[in-house]
Amino acid sequence: MPDARTRGVHAANHGERQPVRDADRNRRLASDAETVTDAALFPSLTEGITLLDIDDERGVPVIQSLVLDHLLVTDGPAFWVDANGYATTTSLARLAPSHRMLDRIHVARGFTPYQHYGIICDLPATVNHTLRAAATEAGGERDQTSSPSPSVLVAPAVDAQYRATDTMRGEAAETLLARTLARLRAYADGYDVPVVVTRSQRDAFAEPIERIADRHITCERTRFGPRFVGADFETLVYPVGDGAYYQTTFAYWRHVLTARAEQCGVEPTGYRTEPATSTVGTGVTTDGTRTTLDAAPLREAWSHAGGGR
Repeated sequence: MPDARTRGVHAANHGERQPVRDADRNRRLASDAETVTDAALFPSLTEGITLLDIDDERGVPVIQSLVLDHLLVTDGPAFWVDANGYATTTSLARLAPSHRMLDRIHVARGFTPYQHYGIICDLPATVNHTLRAAATEAGGERDQTSSPSPSVLVAPAVDAQYRATDTMRGEAAETLLARTLARLRAYADGYDVPVVVTRSQRDAFAEPIERIADRHITCERTRFGPRFVGADFETLVYPVGDGAYYQTTFAYWRHVLTARAEQCGVEPTGYRTEPATSTVGTGVTTDGTRTTLDAAPLREAWSHAGGGR
């Protein structure tokens, strides 16, 4: 099992560590504005198909970090069906807190649509062979702490090989992509594990990917770090160099001010949304750059409470 570096994991009875889910972490942050001891930096990967859209040219470190973060709090191997070079070993080795984690990531690469689809079809046989080999290496009996199924399945740029090429066009490409997605759907349901996919473009050809996904997460690059947004997760805090955490998003401050108002016996009212016209104070980004903070949410809360007159 992972060591004390695992994020989002707390000691439970008898020293066991269990993952803390996204919404719980954010609610705890909102209810305690004085100190932040745990960061909700990454969304947890849950069972089913997760579509990750990254507002970046490629976002290779983002998807690699999510997979490594998941492996830290789970057992079992990850199976990665690669396209467009997302499984670069150099960046994986730099990101992994322990190189032993890399032994748990099994990568296969398809360079044509038929190769990619063939790898997807052969995935169950590969999973069974890998698990049997692990059991044999452990002495013929599976370790009680190991997982009988994969930890996560990863298929970045799942549509890339099926787009217009010299070997496949039109309906044939759409059909093979649909079959690939159907296989991933079956694996997500059969293994009951997360399946993470990304798409190379957001267009009509990739619409089936969004339709089949159980969960949609977007990631955008900000001055403070990557910001994840999903139906049950939103990045509210960012780390700074001294180990503390810096709250930047409007949502965080609105949660905090609402909690404070309730503590003071003030009935919270709705917040207006208006363009930012002034700033207050400065913040420190993760690279040490100082930046100004928008005063709008603080000004709104002050005026609603009857102050500032």
